[in-house]
Amino acid sequence: MRAVGARFLLALRGLRFRLVVGFVLVAVASALSTGALAFREARTGVLQQSQDTVIRQFRDRIDELAPSFASPPSEQEMQSVVDDLARGSRPQGWHVLATYGRLRAGSDPPGTFDVLSPALRASVRTERNAVFQRVDDRGHPVLVVGLPVTYGADRRLSLVSSGLVFYLVVPQNTEQAYVSAMVGAIKDAALWSLLPAVVVALVASRGVLRPVRALRGATRLMAQGHLDVRLSVDGSDELADLSRSFNETAAALEHSVAELRRLESQARRFVADVSHELRTPLAAMAAVTDVLDDASHLDGTTADAVRLVSQETVRLTRLVADLMEISRFDAGAAVLNPDEIDLADSVRNSLSSRGWQDRVRVEVTTPGPLRIRVDPRRLDVVTANIVGNALRHGAPPVLLRLELREGHEDLSGPRAEPGGAGRPRAVMEVSDGGPGIADADLPHIFERFYKADATRTRSESSGLGLAITAENVRLHGGRLTVANRPGAGAVFTVELPLCPDPDADTAAGPGSGHRPGPGPDVGPGSGSLAGDGSGDEPGRERA
Repeated sequence: MRAVGARFLLALRGLRFRLVVGFVLVAVASALSTGALAFREARTGVLQQSQDTVIRQFRDRIDELAPSFASPPSEQEMQSVVDDLARGSRPQGWHVLATYGRLRAGSDPPGTFDVLSPALRASVRTERNAVFQRVDDRGHPVLVVGLPVTYGADRRLSLVSSGLVFYLVVPQNTEQAYVSAMVGAIKDAALWSLLPAVVVALVASRGVLRPVRALRGATRLMAQGHLDVRLSVDGSDELADLSRSFNETAAALEHSVAELRRLESQARRFVADVSHELRTPLAAMAAVTDVLDDASHLDGTTADAVRLVSQETVRLTRLVADLMEISRFDAGAAVLNPDEIDLADSVRNSLSSRGWQDRVRVEVTTPGPLRIRVDPRRLDVVTANIVGNALRHGAPPVLLRLELREGHEDLSGPRAEPGGAGRPRAVMEVSDGGPGIADADLPHIFERFYKADATRTRSESSGLGLAITAENVRLHGGRLTVANRPGAGAVFTVELPLCPDPDADTAAGPGSGHRPGPGPDVGPGSGSLAGDGSGDEPGRERA
């Protein structure tokens, strides 16, 4: 339900929804504006026509009867005229009232003429023409007309009021029915206009969103590494310009990446070639320094010089060995030679061969042997580099814990098993009591030649130990992470499947992302103390 709700909210914020809503709003606004204008004009026309007709008929009837009026008229005469007017216009529903001073004569009960407003009465007393007003009588529209009876030859200049005034009250239910029908028709037209507006909006949004969707798919493909993806450019509008710009950008990016890869490949090949060429003379130099190290007959100054040359030769030999090892990963030449071993025994042997058994406390939380199928030589490199790093840059106590973890956490990433179920894995955790790792160094600690302390430009390590360790762990389908413990100290955690995935390649291809770096495959927050943990012993192991 949460996913459905999230997709619904995302659809509401989508461009398609906004386009449809915009079209509908424009359609509704247009329909309402047009309907309002049409209603106003039609209503005015209907009411005006009805009003003019009623006033003209009422005036004509009064003009016909006016010559017979006595002056002053009696109430009986006024009642007779009123009844005659009302009777002659009964189909129209006329209600007539005549007044002359205090005299009143009406065709209907007095309450019928309560709609006569004081303003209308005042206007009739001052005007010489008909005065009308539309009022509301308990929810029904009514037209009220006041017509004074005047005498005179010239009706414009010499009209004289006789004091006799006729009032007419006419219901306008028919006109109101016309207006109501008109309003209903306008509402229906506005509602029916929404459907074609939605259809037009969907069609228009489909045309607009098609290139947008194509652009989104192309960017996703590009993010996955398909730099050769291109968009088809149709037309000459803004979207076509956008597609054309994307194609130009993609082409430039593809060219730049290809150039960078070519230069990177050349650099790696150069490093590999140089390392290979240096190995033979270094071997000869190491043999010579081994002989000179035993030259006890040399004087003190010469012996110190020979010892310095011997140490630097060992460092250079270690660096060349590490460069050749990392070159194998880059070239995809690193392969696994797995064998089934007991992990605890292998770790203890690695520590013992380097004389670290008294400096590192080993704990095995899993009862019985912890059998695992790994490459023993590469596991020895991993153990030596991590433990050596803790001894070199951390502080006692250094603890190495081994355990077997069951769970569903997948270590292989893209090679995850169906359903997300992971395999049991062996975990080697190395912790120390040192100051820990600076947060700024954590994302870069597995990078090649990375040093946390920039002032320490020269050390006994080659700067490739942790990078090689990460590559070896990844080659097994495992994961290497590092973090700071609450309080103090760093913790390196190596997680290895008990058996390498039989479907996985046992060689690290150059394009398989096995280069060390801050990428997520190494593990979130990965990092270490300054330099690598290869130390003297790990260097000899890798050589």
